[in-house]
Amino acid sequence: MSLSRKRRKELKRLRSSAEELWGNQQHVLEHANAVAREASRQLGQLTREEVVPRVRTGFESYVRPSVEQARTLAKSAGGTVERTMGNALGSVLSIGDIANDARVRRAVERISPRAAAVVKQNKGPGFGRYLAIGAAVVAAAGVAYAVWQTFRADDELWVADDEPTPSSGSASGAGSTPPTPTI
Repeated sequence: MSLSRKRRKELKRLRSSAEELWGNQQHVLEHANAVAREASRQLGQLTREEVVPRVRTGFESYVRPSVEQARTLAKSAGGTVERTMGNALGSVLSIGDIANDARVRRAVERISPRAAAVVKQNKGPGFGRYLAIGAAVVAAAGVAYAVWQTFRADDELWVADDEPTPSSGSASGAGSTPPTPTI
């Protein structure tokens, strides 16, 4: 292919411009990568110096006390339920043991033969089983309620972002509320 001298010069200038542009683009990309690395490093430092301590402080001051309170409440509720249920079941079982005692049966038979028939042992699910199931349901509901009360959103705990503006109607300031401090 034979090109004129003029075309060869134009192509040579175009090629040198393209190579210059390519070099400039490589330089810009290298500079952009250096800026991105520096920004990443600065972001890491900012995170370590500012964000992590604030998150820790927020966790320590808001989340941990609530979790500890819920744990303490659940332990005390569990202990109370355990004692109450233990006492109730112990009483029911002792009454059952007394009713099954041979001496008691003989005494009841001496008093009234008809009453001895009432004291026969029942083979099916009895009152104690239903009492235990009911107590377990009540205990589970109590623990669930305590956890719900601990973790529910309480509107009084949140502070508004905007501070209230003082009312211009009262000159002495009587009756106006002070602005709430933000955390």
